[in-house]
Amino acid sequence: MTTKTFVLFPSLGVGHLNPMVELAKHLRRRGLGVIIAVIDPPNNDAMSADAMARLAAANPSVTFRILPAPASPDPGAHHVKRNLDTLRLANPVLREFLRSLPAVDALLLDMFCVDALDVAAELAIPAYFFFPSPASVLAVFSHLPYYYRNAPSLREMDKAALIRFPGIPPIRNVDMLATVKDKESETTKIRLYQFKRMMEGKGVLVNSFDWLEPKALKALAAGVCVPDMPKPRVYLIGPLVDAGKKIGSGAERHACLPWLDAQPRRSVVFLCFGSQGAFPAAQLKELAHGLESSGHRFLWTVRSPPEEQSTSPEPDLERLLPAGFLERTKGRGMVVKNWVPQAEVVQHEAVGAFVTHCGWNSTLEAIMSALPMMCWPLYAEQAMNKVIMVEEMKIAVSLDGYEEGGLVKAEEVETKVRLVMETEEGRKLREKLVETRDMALNAGKDSGSSEVAFDKFMRDLEKSRLENGVRS
Repeated sequence: MTTKTFVLFPSLGVGHLNPMVELAKHLRRRGLGVIIAVIDPPNNDAMSADAMARLAAANPSVTFRILPAPASPDPGAHHVKRNLDTLRLANPVLREFLRSLPAVDALLLDMFCVDALDVAAELAIPAYFFFPSPASVLAVFSHLPYYYRNAPSLREMDKAALIRFPGIPPIRNVDMLATVKDKESETTKIRLYQFKRMMEGKGVLVNSFDWLEPKALKALAAGVCVPDMPKPRVYLIGPLVDAGKKIGSGAERHACLPWLDAQPRRSVVFLCFGSQGAFPAAQLKELAHGLESSGHRFLWTVRSPPEEQSTSPEPDLERLLPAGFLERTKGRGMVVKNWVPQAEVVQHEAVGAFVTHCGWNSTLEAIMSALPMMCWPLYAEQAMNKVIMVEEMKIAVSLDGYEEGGLVKAEEVETKVRLVMETEEGRKLREKLVETRDMALNAGKDSGSSEVAFDKFMRDLEKSRLENGVRS
């Protein structure tokens, strides 16, 4: 039997490439051929190029192809518009690339690559979306175009107002996606166009699992999120996460790992905020004071403040942190500049809690290590993730004060660290995470829900190919 070939088409940036690579690895484990087609506009940043080179080297069984494409003609526009412009302008090069391949059985698109649906339709290739965030967020995104038909702009409503969507807990207005708050703005109209077109694909693969989000899955499957369209086919096939390297002794280990080896089991609070997680100097000082006052061990990844990123990519810890902090916490705390191997750190038995920006990939990594979380969302849909993690999934607590870039006080940091590490509530949270991890592992077993969902996706794909007469 000929091996099926899937082409994966991520959006711009490392944050969109990483989840696609995890999907590619999952497909390769199923014996499928995988090509990741990466758009490379003239203004692409060096970080993205370096990340792609590392990912390609680490995954030799996955084929990477660079597709040169023009940049957005509107460099001053909001980044959402610039990205969608660039991806739309890449359609001709994507079309020629797909035509050059001997066979393409499916095109798997990032949620921003909606205009690639036109290329897929022209070439009669079944197109599906890969959604690397929770199914609950997909329920919100898919319903927003309908919500706004009869609702005022979110920016006109009180920040504490509760916004209701099918299948998920009410979300405070302040926690809603910033780019959808003004229904008359160009940015919101672009997002609504994007969300509606996502539902035009053959289906959506979601990096989650049934047990974790039953209400959102039920709402999506019943069609209540998109009342005037056919019921979307939604397949929860996760969790797909970076397994990290085996934690052993070796010369190439990051310096934080031997340090963790010397700490007691479940004693360290790990703080890491993603590739864009940078705080102003005042917030870094508050955070440092809170960690010091808590008395607990910590491993903290620190980046230069946003306003210093271009001139000082390496943070000056002595200047940015409180005077004497590094010396006073020496032994029980470790501060690392810019980066740690997060997938390895969260798996380490010394780590007992995770202060996170609520990026979904980070959340899944914590779930797979049964690691309680403290939520500090920063951008994109992370505050929406926080609501679902705290109120629906019960796998995290929230740090108050983050809203709209506000200051999280030292006292709040100390209080939440102590709550998770010392109290009965923290013990129950750890028990919930153990249960959640076990259910995630069950989902990935042969007869588990995620494997069943993937098999259904493959059957539906075959049906779609036969109906459309896909070239093969």
